[in-house]
Amino acid sequence: MTCAVRESGGGWRCAGVRWPREVPELGWSRGADRRVSVLAYGAGLGFRAVGERHCVGARGNVCPLGAVVPGRSTGGRCAECARLDRAHSVAADTMADDPRTYRVYLAWFGPGMVKVGITGEERGAARLREQGAVAFSWLGRGPLMAARRTEEVLRAALGVPDRIPYAKKRAIRGQLPGPEERAGAVAELYARAAALEGRGWPESLERLPLEVVDQVGVFGLDRAPDTDTDADADADADPAPGRSVREGGTAPGRSVRESAPAPVRAVRELVDGGVVAGRLVAAAGPDLHLAVADGGVVVLDTRLITGWDLTAVTRATGETGATEVTGSDVRVPLIDIGGGGVQGGLF
Repeated sequence: MTCAVRESGGGWRCAGVRWPREVPELGWSRGADRRVSVLAYGAGLGFRAVGERHCVGARGNVCPLGAVVPGRSTGGRCAECARLDRAHSVAADTMADDPRTYRVYLAWFGPGMVKVGITGEERGAARLREQGAVAFSWLGRGPLMAARRTEEVLRAALGVPDRIPYAKKRAIRGQLPGPEERAGAVAELYARAAALEGRGWPESLERLPLEVVDQVGVFGLDRAPDTDTDADADADADPAPGRSVREGGTAPGRSVRESAPAPVRAVRELVDGGVVAGRLVAAAGPDLHLAVADGGVVVLDTRLITGWDLTAVTRATGETGATEVTGSDVRVPLIDIGGGGVQGGLF
């Protein structure tokens, strides 16, 4: 079984990973048209980058300049489209009259790595999955400006950052403690935050009870990857949209380190003709963890593949002529996770 990568041609470009449900999806865009490919752990995934990388536009609109953007840019937008996209985001504080209800969350990404944030209530936990939060709890709900004020108060009082670089999340992801310690860390942060109620906390924000949600199982981080990267290996059918890929987390008291080997390399950028192919073993936020031929795991930040024309790396199988990913093949620049050093040449 393979994860679908659209054949090149027809103007379809990848829009990266999204998490509307507890199953990761690859988004595709062509002008105003949108499609998705549901991903499945254990499936093969492979593609070749073709040509140049172009700006993905802003807010669903095509870049009027058709600008070429750098391969290492995680935003994938030219300066003008980045400005337009930012101007209409919640983070820009230009939507004070937004009538929607917002939620304040407490997110935990690893030991000593926590943050406070807000998200629209109608989105549920999608924002936490998009950020790769390993565990989290809701703290409160209310109007946008009340949620924003609470977020600012908590950041100042608790000394937590407004964002955590993905490189740091990646470095710690394979060394997570067991579920009890993860839950305890979120509960401790919640207690500290709740103690501030009435001290700068807006009255219009309703406090929600502590309920720790652990997403290790959703991300597949408790899976030991199959080192057999042959595309003919058996696999289950694709999970239906909205269905959890894996229920629960690691076994009680068992750390993620004991369940799956930590990835040690990450894709630095795509290049014309560069190939990335492997077996999907986990996904967190924009990152896809791919098991490759040497038994290791390479991380692909899908923010780096937006704006590229991608062609599937496939082969014909059997008498039916059906196609499958051709196993493991990584021929793009890589970097060491945590070390920041560039691996020599193309792999």
